[in-house]
Amino acid sequence: MTSQFTALILLVAHVGLQLSFVARAVLRPHREASSRLAWVLVILTMPTIGMIAYVLFGETNIGRKRLARYHKVSEMISRATSPRLKNGAFDQVQQRYRHLFKLGQSVNGLGPMPGNRGDLMADTNAAFDALVEDIDAARTTVHLLFYIWLSDTNGLRVAEAAKRAAQRGVEVRVMADDLGSRAFIRSRHWREMEKAGVQVASALPISRLILHPIRGRIDLRNHRKIAVVDNEIAYCGSQNCADPEFRVKAKFGPWVDQVVRFVGPVAVQIQYLFAQDWMAHTDEDLTALLRDTPEPLPEGTIVTQAIGTGPTARPSAMPEIFEVLMHAARRE
Repeated sequence: MTSQFTALILLVAHVGLQLSFVARAVLRPHREASSRLAWVLVILTMPTIGMIAYVLFGETNIGRKRLARYHKVSEMISRATSPRLKNGAFDQVQQRYRHLFKLGQSVNGLGPMPGNRGDLMADTNAAFDALVEDIDAARTTVHLLFYIWLSDTNGLRVAEAAKRAAQRGVEVRVMADDLGSRAFIRSRHWREMEKAGVQVASALPISRLILHPIRGRIDLRNHRKIAVVDNEIAYCGSQNCADPEFRVKAKFGPWVDQVVRFVGPVAVQIQYLFAQDWMAHTDEDLTALLRDTPEPLPEGTIVTQAIGTGPTARPSAMPEIFEVLMHAARRE
């Protein structure tokens, strides 16, 4: 009788726990209806596996303390950033496209910036040739942020260029994701950069893999691949700091990425995104770099706007951007 009673209690507790997970999946805000339904089906049909999976991957959560830190830093940076950078120049945008930039402005608070020049790099190696050349010519600051940084040819070329810049007095700050670049961050190359005077930081650091899910999802990573030199030149695109052969996923090689080298005021907007991540992980204040905006280049014909999303932005931000862009299309 006692064993039957114990079994009943355990069954009731299990069902109650299962229903609480279902309620959480259904009532969680900012979630598509299809996602709610999928989680409910997984939790009901595979209770134990489903509940464990929900704990690990069910919610966009990087941890309360980390999220609070990001919000605090974002407010600090927004207050310090020049009004010109935030307001932008909507008069330089064609009327039919202004709503696109208004939506973009609602994500990070940055307006459209005219007077930029952008060059699409021919391939991965050409992009790193240009980046290393710009780092070697840097006068004041070099800021690098990559999701994956490998100790291959291109990865080490950038590391060596960063060391050379730091040794001649340039302020060099380097950040890499603690999961995507885990091997590089724990290698001698990372330590050698630090010894050379490069300031280094790990994005979204992981202390213990087993305990990390308690604090937040381990798979929510910093996937940015950006570089800013002297607040005047900026790189962005899909290229990690690695060779096109991308040996960690060699079966997919050669990896084909797109990288654009920008010159002009947009560099400060991309600096804005770097500063958010850097200040969220360190005690250094970079807001002084955002108080002034370079003048538009006379030969700059591109109006640009930097948009950065992630767990700290509203979940619908990037889908909204893509949807409005597609609705605005007239030819292709």
